[in-house]
Amino acid sequence: MAGRTYLDWNATAPLRPEARDAMVAAMDVVGNPSSVHAEGRAAKAMMEKARAQILSAMGADDCDLVFVSGATEGAALACAGRALHCAEIEHDAVLGQCTVDLPVNARGHVTVTDPAKTALQAANSETGILQTLPEGLALVDFTQAFGKIPVAFSWSGAQMGLISAHKIGGPKGIGAVILRRGVDLSAQITGGGQEMGWRSGTENLIGIMGFAAAAQAAQQDLSDGLWDEVAEIRKILELALHSDGQQTIFVGKDSDRLPNTLNIVNPGWKGETQVMQMDLAGFAVSAGSACSSGKVRTSRVLAAMGFDAVDAGSALRVSLGPRVTEDEVLRFAEAWIKARDRHAARAA
Repeated sequence: MAGRTYLDWNATAPLRPEARDAMVAAMDVVGNPSSVHAEGRAAKAMMEKARAQILSAMGADDCDLVFVSGATEGAALACAGRALHCAEIEHDAVLGQCTVDLPVNARGHVTVTDPAKTALQAANSETGILQTLPEGLALVDFTQAFGKIPVAFSWSGAQMGLISAHKIGGPKGIGAVILRRGVDLSAQITGGGQEMGWRSGTENLIGIMGFAAAAQAAQQDLSDGLWDEVAEIRKILELALHSDGQQTIFVGKDSDRLPNTLNIVNPGWKGETQVMQMDLAGFAVSAGSACSSGKVRTSRVLAAMGFDAVDAGSALRVSLGPRVTEDEVLRFAEAWIKARDRHAARAA
């Protein structure tokens, strides 16, 4: 749609040209990776090269990687049979697999008492707040952190990790579970025994090739300093929104955050209303995680951090990427302030 500005990169990043090219090339590959003839072996070789490339990008060269349909399936596979614990701020994909009983403080940080029985995100999708990862975690959700900040699975000391292609400019519908060697999984999809017996079904070679290309490009972006530039653009946006000294709350402002994420609360102005008004103004933003099939709801992440129901329901998330310009965020700030002032005038 002409004239629109996309500011919802945490929901999904635009498809990278490198990923698109890799996927188009893979469409001409005839063989099934499980077939033993020459065509099948060629497909298998491509897939294994992609697996190695993704592991390298994640700093996990000496680990195993299981391809799945995305981080949601990956969480179900990784958590199966483990009785893990997590906090209320986790993504729904992890939250639904664990006992939710770990405390969260006002800065969005989780207290972990038993790492070996804990699932913990590296970065929160709504606030961008980063967690300190204690050694020996059972599972780390790297989905939002991968490609935006330097991460390495081997540094984390975790047993398992989750990543998803479409968060780094790869295709939707493909993700992976990374495993430290010797860690076992309880297969949830059985049949042909693909993926070392942990996830049956013919592998999505087209998606896998796009995933690998996106992973390599994402790591190059980090090396080239593109996300440092994104952080500067976010600072410009924060200053523009903060300039008139209104009651706006900048969630996580004093915590380490992803370089691209800004969560703002204007008490009493519903997040759902903000999203719709910004959409009409030509800006794609969200009121939180995109995990609820288009539903807008009070943020349980902010509620867990101690925000009351009104404030937790008044949040807006703006998430940037390397293609977002200073001019675009300043135009967004102007549109948002005008909409907020209209809301305040009506409420007066």
